[in-house]
Amino acid sequence: MFKNICRSHTNNLIRTRIFGNVQHLIRSTSSLCISTSTPLIHHHSYSSPIQLNLTHLWSKNDRIRSMSSDDTKTGELPSTSAFEVKRHIFTNRLAQEKSPYLLQHAHNPVDWYPWGDEAIEKAKRENKLIFLSVGYSTCHWCHVMEHESFENEAVADIMNKNFVNIKVDREERPDIDRIYMQFVLMMNGSGGWPMSVWLTPDLAPITAGTYFPPNDRSNSNVIKSRLLSSWGMPSFTNVLTTIADKWNKNQAELIATGLEVIEVLQRTLSEKTSEATFEEGSSQAKVAETLRIFELRFDEEYGGFGSHPKFPKVPRLNFLFHAYIVSKQKIALDMALQTLRCLGKGGIHDHIFGGFARYSVDRKWHVPHFEKMIYDQGQLMAVYADAYKLTRENSFLDYADGIYNYTNADLRHPLGGFYAGEDADSLPSANATKKIEGAFYAWSFDEIKQCINDNKDLLVDCEKGDVEKIFNIYAHHYDLRENGNVEPTSDPHGHLTGKNILFVGGSIEKTCEKFALEKDNLKRLLTLVNKMLLEKRKQRPRPHLDTKIICSWNGLVLTGLSKLADCDSGRRKEYLSTAARLKEFLYTHLYDKETKTLQRSCYGLGTNDESILQHVDLPTHLCSSRKERIEGFLDDYAFLIRGLLDFYKTSLDGTALKWAKELQETQDSLFWDNDNGAYFYSQANSPNVVVRLKDDHDGAEPSGNSMAAYNLLLLAQYYNDENYSKRVVRMFEFFADQKPFGYVLPEMLSSMMLQDNGLDLVAVGPKMELTQKFAEISRKYYIPGMVLAEIDPQEPEMQVYNQCILDKYKMIDAHPTAYLCHGGVCRMPITDPVKLEDELSQIFLRIPNNQSL
Repeated sequence: MFKNICRSHTNNLIRTRIFGNVQHLIRSTSSLCISTSTPLIHHHSYSSPIQLNLTHLWSKNDRIRSMSSDDTKTGELPSTSAFEVKRHIFTNRLAQEKSPYLLQHAHNPVDWYPWGDEAIEKAKRENKLIFLSVGYSTCHWCHVMEHESFENEAVADIMNKNFVNIKVDREERPDIDRIYMQFVLMMNGSGGWPMSVWLTPDLAPITAGTYFPPNDRSNSNVIKSRLLSSWGMPSFTNVLTTIADKWNKNQAELIATGLEVIEVLQRTLSEKTSEATFEEGSSQAKVAETLRIFELRFDEEYGGFGSHPKFPKVPRLNFLFHAYIVSKQKIALDMALQTLRCLGKGGIHDHIFGGFARYSVDRKWHVPHFEKMIYDQGQLMAVYADAYKLTRENSFLDYADGIYNYTNADLRHPLGGFYAGEDADSLPSANATKKIEGAFYAWSFDEIKQCINDNKDLLVDCEKGDVEKIFNIYAHHYDLRENGNVEPTSDPHGHLTGKNILFVGGSIEKTCEKFALEKDNLKRLLTLVNKMLLEKRKQRPRPHLDTKIICSWNGLVLTGLSKLADCDSGRRKEYLSTAARLKEFLYTHLYDKETKTLQRSCYGLGTNDESILQHVDLPTHLCSSRKERIEGFLDDYAFLIRGLLDFYKTSLDGTALKWAKELQETQDSLFWDNDNGAYFYSQANSPNVVVRLKDDHDGAEPSGNSMAAYNLLLLAQYYNDENYSKRVVRMFEFFADQKPFGYVLPEMLSSMMLQDNGLDLVAVGPKMELTQKFAEISRKYYIPGMVLAEIDPQEPEMQVYNQCILDKYKMIDAHPTAYLCHGGVCRMPITDPVKLEDELSQIFLRIPNNQSL
């Protein structure tokens, strides 16, 4: 997700100024500021299995998976025979928190504090450096460092004696994470989690790294590999003692350095840093430049960009679809579709049940880092739905549908919100005590063979019940091998030795050809065996579930559900109902109606089974907040506004559009920079936040500014308000110096295309069946700039909106009317639904010549 997102000249300036003052500190700790070979991912050699100090609740039937301490201040769990509570030697302040990540560290011997006044005042009072450790509950390498260092009493003694130790959940406090990640990136050129930063009592960073091993490691006895990048790093204890010693001896110098760092960060991350300007109509040249870069970096064989590791990075795919519609360059469409096909065939995709892991460690998308995050599911659900609209290729709809099945079953709160994600690690068996990566998802050759044999009665209609042939077909299609199909270079821990990760190396057609099968028969066989393996997998211990319900990420899911509901599918009512319930959940639990503000997150109990909750003495409100409310950040507003706009287009529910406008007004008042343009990430005067930065990079998620640009352009059309459009122009001005613009900000370039080329379709009509028909036709196509407006004189709350849209787009004889513009040419208004569908299919439906998967 993170790359070196700072402007190159800015990096050079900061490195020059910082390194000149702290180079002696870096030199004395050998490799104190760690530079990993790949941003975000730390493939360090670690030979011991991992044991998490995490309180688990298990019901007798293993249906309750995990829970945070919702209304208790002690972290104690309900007294019931259904639960088995682990006793702990140590308990620290984090036991009073609700973040699953902080609760994972509640029983470390480290004297952890949450981020806040208590810890910071202690650091000032005792004149100690702060050790800031940032991660998240499903982070594999965070678990590694916890087990190796934070559970070690000797290490804890050093930490407690010399530092005030603060734990931050990056998903709960992304403002803190992003500020200090900028420092890590500027120092090292790459970053990741766990993130380790040392701060002065005034919160100024003086040095930083990511993962540190427990012992010094040298390269002399190890075969060098990109997957063993921790070799040659100093031990965590050596780093701690060296920094403590430098603080005691050179305190004044380090304080001065820290203050200078804050000054430079403030200037470079909040203000415009060059004289570059935005020229209206410049998107065409930027699109051409961006496509050239993407084409150079595109992996023609396996899709995606670059070598490995590989992330889906949906903002790039969204841009490519839009660029194709605008530029008609087939390469844009080909790159996006090839990537989505290879993602679907890869091991990063859960073929058994659905959903996608966070990234792949190899070029082929074969071996994933197994954590599943809800922000990926929401974005991929949306982009696969868009791919289906462009191509009518059923496999794309199948992938989106699988994501829906997974998120609805495993990540959904009983009241309709969606949890943050699932861990990469899990117990290999019910009796095991140490977690390993991928245990829940990997299979041995014999395990699958035995499962097919045990369920042969269910396969009598497949290949005449010949279980040996059925297994051979399945094994060929998913590249199963007797000794496992995972390369050692993709498995540094050896956790997957002898295991298989399901991976489609060929295609449906190739498997049919090899075994002389009909396509429908093969699909039925694969579906049946996958269902059997799903039942078998349900018997395994599940990965840890992070029960935070994050506003911004749920906004992405709302978009995904809305776009999926648009597809020509028999499940539209189900998708729409799930989206509507999610909207109501967010309105009820994460929105303050009086102040019209959002909060960042609330916290669930970790079960979808409401029948269990009826038998357990738990709080009646299933989604609770922290003691201290965390206010929403820019992406919470921008992502939810986008979700509401997409939900309005699929539902024509006027309350969604009204709420989107209210949230936009709040966003403008809380985050807009009147002096320089663009939005800050956090609110003004946020406590203990030393820099108000501005997102300037679209990574695994789009930046809040990129998302806001699109929202403003659509709201400008719905409410006929030029102030929204003017604000977008100022945003483009602020980011004009980003180079290459489209590579760094593909989602924002998509908004620039929309601004330069105008809307593709506006359909407006009274509240009647024919208007619904117009909307139904329009939603079936991928149309980047589309406004649907249902005018209802009977709804007083929508009168302002009704009048605004009618002032700009007139209905012909009070009938539903569509205005279709494309390629700089606007056609005559359309009042016939048949003609509308014919013209939309000619412009927006592109069925490429390809084989299905």
